[in-house]
Amino acid sequence: MTDPADLPAEAPPGAAHEPSHVIPLTSRIPNPQPPRVIAIANQKGGVGKTTTAINLGTALAAIGEQVLILDLDPQGNASTGLGIDRRSRRYSTYDVLMGEATLRDVVLPTAVPRLSIAPSTLDLSGVELEVSQERDRALRATPRPGDATYVLIDCPPSLNLLTVNAMAAADAILVPLQCEFFALEGLSQLLQTVASVKSTLNPDLMIHGIVLTMHDARNNLSNQVVADVRQNSNQKVYDTIIPRNVRVSEAPSYGKPVLVYDLKCVGSEAYLRLATEIIQREKELIARPPQQNGTINSDQQHGAA
Repeated sequence: MTDPADLPAEAPPGAAHEPSHVIPLTSRIPNPQPPRVIAIANQKGGVGKTTTAINLGTALAAIGEQVLILDLDPQGNASTGLGIDRRSRRYSTYDVLMGEATLRDVVLPTAVPRLSIAPSTLDLSGVELEVSQERDRALRATPRPGDATYVLIDCPPSLNLLTVNAMAAADAILVPLQCEFFALEGLSQLLQTVASVKSTLNPDLMIHGIVLTMHDARNNLSNQVVADVRQNSNQKVYDTIIPRNVRVSEAPSYGKPVLVYDLKCVGSEAYLRLATEIIQREKELIARPPQQNGTINSDQQHGAA
């Protein structure tokens, strides 16, 4: 049972019509205790973005963080994977982007303590046409102190307006990279998009790290991909590698993160290690001079291609 203290606060009367939660990037008001916003992005499908969002969010919550997942994929797999029935999604991230609801109206608690989600619906698939003339629109709330300490944005498998919007709202990008042939294909394009958003919309955007997923230690190709990625982008690749694991694949069909479905499996252990590593990297980023907290340099982008 979810502790009532873990449930999101109710929105004040009339808050559903307040536009302050959908604001231009140029008018952001710094919050004294903002959450860290990490967009999980890769335009290639099937690389583990949603699986990483669900299980990393659960792992962060398990070690004491207050986590909010924003589902920006019209397929809504992150919402389904956390047991959120489509009939209970009265509002979605689509309504937030369109200014028809606040983020607080949308957020739903999950069965995992300290983990909430802003679900998506298929309405998101038409958002590009509806807001194509409003490219400074951002899914960026201004939570009170005591709200989420981490916000994870599950992006769609494309570099469309939704993904650009997530990058505009994020502090950093986490890139899941599958340990299979052509894994590096498209990484250069993603990094170029990050650089473009950084120069035009969000000057503080950075690459938080690259997480290698679906690794099979028995497969020579998987091991070669790991070596290639580490050679091209070593300082940005997390030490933790997410293995290919049946329990990780089974968990979403039960509407559960793998840490709830089977805490002892190797997939659960890997996501707990990744959460710990991300917290450690956050501490390093805080201590590092700002000019060093940039994206991968041009030589690495070229190598990644």
